[in-house]
Amino acid sequence: MSKLDKTEVLSAFEAAYEAANGKKPEIEAKSGWYSIDGGKNMRLAEVAALTEELTSGSAVASEKTQTAPSKKPKTTKKAPQAVTKKSSGFTVVKANDDGFKAEELWIAELAGKDHDCRLPRGVV
Repeated sequence: MSKLDKTEVLSAFEAAYEAANGKKPEIEAKSGWYSIDGGKNMRLAEVAALTEELTSGSAVASEKTQTAPSKKPKTTKKAPQAVTKKSSGFTVVKANDDGFKAEELWIAELAGKDHDCRLPRGVV
């Protein structure tokens, strides 16, 4: 790994950012982390990689998406699937939509594994 010079990397980034966006970036430095225009904190190596992307001209859109807060798509929990697997002497069949009881959950969880498992104490 080569040593990066902080002033060289930041000045090169400022020049590339200004050429791509038409304004100077607002860079906040805090204990080795750099925040550009209030976006996600990144290390100096990531700033250098971003500089290379900006100079190649392909990262104008991707740079804006990096500085904007990303929204994760909401995922909904799916209901447990019907489990019918024979393992070590017990068969689990899920028919109702109310969900598993604790005992049924452990049986289904351990039946889904590819190796033989023992049930916790007090279950069956």
